[in-house]
Parts: sequence; structure tokens; C-alpha cells
Amino acid sequence: MTVKASLLRRTAAELIGTAGLLVVVIGSGIQAATLSRDTGVALVANSLASAIGLGLIITLFGPLSGAHLNPVVTLTAWWSRRAGGEGLDAREALAYTAAQTAGAIGGAVLAETMFGRVPGTFSTQVRDDGHLLIGEVVATAGLVLVIQGLGRIGRGRLVPAAVAAYIAAAIWFTSSGSFANPAGTIGRAFSDSFTGIAPQSLPGFVAAQLAGGAVGLALATLLYGRERTRIRPEQPVPGQAELQSPVADMTRPGAGFEAAV
Repeated sequence: MTVKASLLRRTAAELIGTAGLLVVVIGSGIQAATLSRDTGVALVANSLASAIGLGLIITLFGPLSGAHLNPVVTLTAWWSRRAGGEGLDAREALAYTAAQTAGAIGGAVLAETMFGRVPGTFSTQVRDDGHLLIGEVVATAGLVLVIQGLGRIGRGRLVPAAVAAYIAAAIWFTSSGSFANPAGTIGRAFSDSFTGIAPQSLPGFVAAQLAGGAVGLALATLLYGRERTRIRPEQPVPGQAELQSPVADMTRPGAGFEAAV
């Protein structure tokens, strides 16, 4: 079920959820690099832990805030409202983005402290090659397309699993390793570890992610239209039973994760 929460509770959910995500991503990266010198093995462990953790966090915090955990996702929700749909207003979007960024930094510092490392040490991993920025555009566009596409065809309840699966795949198929999250990228700058990124690389990555978000939103509009598609019970879904539940709108906080009770 969806919890009707105040903006304060929703921003708290975004802060805690994003902090938890960074603990999972950075912590699993540190652990993987410690246990294996094989980069491939470490990446397998890190991608699996990140995907599982992300899916669980979205499932837990989705009914409160929508579990955006990502300023790009928040901006698409804000844009949906500007376009006449349901979503976040400017005040809510700003609060979400601030909470996500603060949570990401806090999660990175916590992960570093948890593994006995010096907290707050900036990453030294420079990631500024052009092909990496293209990878970030692709990774973020795909993420937005998954979320918006499922919301517009009435499959919002699939988002936790779908986003987790997409991130697990994108970590491997993109040249950048699929950061796909401006807040998460800023947080990773506070960890000189396997998953870190040097502060001087932040502008390029964040710009690429914002561009990818715009591309993803444009693709979702091109493919599915401006409004979500309502599939009526009399319209069969190939290979599946007919839909009997209400269509979830992913642009409304928490709506995409309503559960039948």
C-alpha cells in the first residue's frame, strides 16, 4: 500500500534511501577489491550487491517517496508535472535533490568509516575520457526509459526488479560502469576506492547524466506518448493474464509501488 507522507518524511526517505544505496555500492566495492585482486571478480560481486541492494531499497522506500534516489529521476517527475501530468512541484523536486545529495555523501563517508578507512578522503580515480561520458549518457537514458516506460504502460509495480536488473546489466555493458545518478556520483567522489570518481571528473559525468535523462524522457515520449497507457481488462496482454489492478503512475510519489491488500 502507499503511505501518504508529508514532504519532510518523503525527503527523509530519499536521504536515508540514497545513503543506504551508497553504503551498498561503495561498501561492496571495497569488500570485493579486498577479497580479490581480479577486477572481473570484484566487478561481479559489486554489480550483484548493488543491484540487490537497490531493488530492496526501492521496494522499502517506494511507498513513501517513490524512491527516486536520483536527481535525474526527480527531474523527470518534475517535468511530468510541468507537462500537465502528475509529479513533483519545484519545491518538492529541490527538497528531494538536496536530500539525495546529502544522503549520498553521508553514505559514502559511512561506508569508508565502516571499513576502517579515513572518511572524507577524495577519490583519485580520474574518469574524464569522452567514451566514458557517452557511456553515462547511454546508462542514464536507459534507466529513465525503463522507469518511464513501465509507468506509462501500467507496469509500475515491476520497477524495483526492473531497475535493479537494468543497473546490474548496465554496470557491465556501459564503458563508464553506469553511475547514472548525479547524487550518487558526487557521493562516490568522497571514497578513494574501487567505485570512486575524482572530483575533477564530476562536471563531465553529471552533465552527461542530465543529457541522458533528457534523452530517456524523449524516448519514452516518442515510444509511449505523453500519457501513461491504460490497459483495460478486456485487452489481453500477450503471454500473461489480463490486468485486473489499477494502473500505477510512476510520476506520483509512491504510486508506482501500491500493493493489493
